[in-house]
Amino acid sequence: MTSRPWLAVLCAAAWLPLTAGAAPQRSVPSELGTLTVSTLAEGLKHPWALAFLPDGQGLLVSERQGNLRIVGTDGKVGAPLSGVPVVWSKGQGGLLDVALSPQFRQDRMIYLSFAEGDQQGDKAGTAVGRGRLSADLARLEDFNVIFRQQPKLSVGNHFGSRLVFDRDGYLFVTLGENNQRPTAQDLDKLQGKVVRLLPDGKVPNDNPFVGQRTVRPEIWSYGHRNPQGAALNPWTGQLWTHEHGPRGGDEINIPKPGKNYGWPLATHGINYSLMPIPEAQGKHVKGALDPLHVWAQSPAISGMAFYDNPRFKAWEHSLFIGALAAQAVIRLQLDGDKVVGEERLLGQLNARVRDVRVGPDGFLYVLTDEDDGELLKVGLAQ
Repeated sequence: MTSRPWLAVLCAAAWLPLTAGAAPQRSVPSELGTLTVSTLAEGLKHPWALAFLPDGQGLLVSERQGNLRIVGTDGKVGAPLSGVPVVWSKGQGGLLDVALSPQFRQDRMIYLSFAEGDQQGDKAGTAVGRGRLSADLARLEDFNVIFRQQPKLSVGNHFGSRLVFDRDGYLFVTLGENNQRPTAQDLDKLQGKVVRLLPDGKVPNDNPFVGQRTVRPEIWSYGHRNPQGAALNPWTGQLWTHEHGPRGGDEINIPKPGKNYGWPLATHGINYSLMPIPEAQGKHVKGALDPLHVWAQSPAISGMAFYDNPRFKAWEHSLFIGALAAQAVIRLQLDGDKVVGEERLLGQLNARVRDVRVGPDGFLYVLTDEDDGELLKVGLAQ
């Protein structure tokens, strides 16, 4: 496939910033200056992910219970779109990530990841599908599933899942191990993996395990626990992911083809019962790559966005990550691929942060994972 570096700035030029909706702007202190925080929308039911539409049409926001909505430029929350698949909405399962096709202006394709139940309805796995957004923004047309995590093992835990297109148009999907720890090391299963697909769900011929018997050809990397953050590094073009540890040991990785990232053999965490992970052999295990960055105490990370916009110079080369347990946005300062500083933002809001994205206007857009979830717009006072 030919390289398309413009993917990283898809639709930016024609996108119009949202205006504050439900609440006035607040001022919040931070290390790099005063944050400006506006509530653009509220009343969202456990929103999980967002994606920017072009031409001032607002944002797509997924709600875990199964609705996909458009939040308009005036902050108005639209009715649920029709044509969205039925999801398995139990525990951590439901409607998860949303992403635009790299060629959205031509094909209007919207990609969704979601929990899909088995025939009995008692277990589920992550699925990915795509449909065409109608011209009136009211429905997804001709939605079809292009990928299914097999086997279906989750009873409500650890689905992943983030969707990221790289510069060449390949689709990466992060997959949790469904709280079935050993499966992350099983190459005949799709639990605890990052997979790499063509936009139609087919397997690229140069995936690392193509042609190997008893190994799933979709696999790009393995040994992951529950990766709920993924983004393309705008300076290197590499995929970065992060994943939940157990009790301690949340981590960031740069998944390489065919490599093992250790779980559950290698971990910096312990079980929620305060006992060791039964399969764990230590923090470092031969044959597994160490994480790029580790939190000894888990913030419960979700959502990830690199800051590559000239609007707020102080945020240059920052990586923003949502935190559920820590109820904050984490700003990591980067020097190349090294994390050289950390700051916690928005802790005053007392809300679980599920997703964080950088808008084409340079502001942060943040989703809080609550019964009355909010979409926030965050900037620096200038």
